[in-house]
Amino acid sequence: MADREDILANFQEISGISDIEVAICHLESTGWNLQAAVNSALEETSHFGDINMLDNPSDVSIIESTKTLHNEAGPSCSSSKNNTDELIFNVHFNNRSHQIHISSLKTIKDLKEAIFAKTSVPLCRQLIEGLQTSKEAQIIDTTVLRTLNVSRENNIFLTDISNEGFSDDVVIVSDDPLPMYQLRISYVNPFNTSENKELNLNFPASKTILDIKNDIHAVLKVPVRHQNWVGWPESSSNSTKLSETGFNAVHLLQLTRIDTENNFDRDVPLEIDSDSSVEEFEDALNADEDIFAEPVPQNRLKYLIDDHTEDEILGCLQFITNYRDRYGHGPNFFEGTLDDAVKAACSTKSAKDRKLLAIYLHHDRSVLSNVFCGQLLNNENIIKQLNDNYIIYGWDLTCESNKNMFLSSLTACVADSASLQIRGTPINQLPIIMIIRKYRATCEVADIIHGNINSDELFIHLMMNSDAFNEQMKIEIREEYERMQREVLLKEQQQAYQESLEADRAKEEAKLQKEKMMATERRRQESERAEIEARKEAEKKHAESLLPPEPDSNCTDPITKIRFRKPTGDYLERRFIVDNKLKVLLNFATANGFSPEEFKIISSFPRRDLTLLDPEETLKSLKLYPQETVILEER
Repeated sequence: MADREDILANFQEISGISDIEVAICHLESTGWNLQAAVNSALEETSHFGDINMLDNPSDVSIIESTKTLHNEAGPSCSSSKNNTDELIFNVHFNNRSHQIHISSLKTIKDLKEAIFAKTSVPLCRQLIEGLQTSKEAQIIDTTVLRTLNVSRENNIFLTDISNEGFSDDVVIVSDDPLPMYQLRISYVNPFNTSENKELNLNFPASKTILDIKNDIHAVLKVPVRHQNWVGWPESSSNSTKLSETGFNAVHLLQLTRIDTENNFDRDVPLEIDSDSSVEEFEDALNADEDIFAEPVPQNRLKYLIDDHTEDEILGCLQFITNYRDRYGHGPNFFEGTLDDAVKAACSTKSAKDRKLLAIYLHHDRSVLSNVFCGQLLNNENIIKQLNDNYIIYGWDLTCESNKNMFLSSLTACVADSASLQIRGTPINQLPIIMIIRKYRATCEVADIIHGNINSDELFIHLMMNSDAFNEQMKIEIREEYERMQREVLLKEQQQAYQESLEADRAKEEAKLQKEKMMATERRRQESERAEIEARKEAEKKHAESLLPPEPDSNCTDPITKIRFRKPTGDYLERRFIVDNKLKVLLNFATANGFSPEEFKIISSFPRRDLTLLDPEETLKSLKLYPQETVILEER
């Protein structure tokens, strides 16, 4: 007889059934007889069809022939309580009821088309409520009506999505089927290498990981407890659906058979007769699992952390992965080193972001470990308390090398006293949860919770530690706020002082700049004055050089005596020949520092400004003889 995986692949290819659970159901119901299973499947979807098996079971051909339906339904994977050929659906829509008669061998899509004929609501806009399966399975267009948990007459409710609309918090049953995933599974049996093989199996997106493991058990006869998988997401659990894994349409997985117990053989498969349902098989498997839930055997081959693990991060990740595989998801364990966990809990920038650090220390040789992990750490209230108020770090002390690595890290991160407490704890008191908190500037052990307690006591311990820590944090947050206020005030004062310094510096610079400008201006003015003085001196010398000699008393030419009254009241006096021109008088005034450009020369009678007269006229013509007094006025 061909291997079961070959039979399964051939059955899926011939029948077109992509749901592996339905396919296995058909094969189980017929004792894995390929011909009978294909006939049974085709009878559910068509009134015609027959299967002829060749000598080679893998070479199957379909021979078209007319065949009436069996009057008595054979074994089937359907969970329907009513196998009657005709079903009646009362469709309630828009305050009206439409009755539809349809064969139980028809599919959901056929039912939708019949509803469309009655209500004119397109298939893509139909939201049907009231249809349920015997299990939490997704209803898709190819679902056969007889596989549903329905009676002969049923009431269903139709909603036109385009009229009602929907929002993000309303679940709409899509008209399109969920996508299919092809899992390429590489199976390795280290106890019998001849069984190693590659499987290509198709699963709907609604399948959970546990469903897939049970299906693999049905195909390979490898119990779930003996399945070691590589390739599932680290955050996944047995309840995770394929649609939640983030896989592509084709994904590679590796399955290795392991032997978890040595005291007796649990590899003997559970025999399922043709009258047993898949649900009964799963219940039997789960019951079989519960028998060995506790205690954890001391000769377990696979600890939560492998012996002689040298990398702390690798050990932590091994702990989380193996813990979840063995006990379920549990609390959210921290991924990283113990030093990283201490920093995340105790070394935050703000006191309000600080948390308690809960270090869970496991030991496989303690009889308390399995109960503590399986029951206490799977309690929803305890998980919520830990996830909300603690950073949870896990480690396995079973192996001495791993224990020494952890104690060294604990000494470096917390204190010697903490590692001494762990080192002196006997195995029968493990596992324990060590609570670490930061008080003021140091980390200290706040509490040690031993494993010999119940869930209520553990919850109370965690809550009391959390409440005490929160009260302490209120004080530290207030002190931190006051310190921040002082720092803000000090910063403002420093800023004001710096601004004052800058203002003084700016004033000083402005003063220096002004003084520099004034000095420059003084130099410019002095330069100008010097230049003016030099020009005046040059003019004086030039004017003096143009003056004719003053006639003396022996001169025979008629002379006139001119007196110049200075602005200071002093007088200048000189004799001129009356035939001298006016410019000679002006040159004399200039030679004595009274340039016509700066001073007026005013005669008395008549009063006139001589500097405005024609300098070529003679003193005689101007009647400035025999004597005259002129006044020098500054312009």
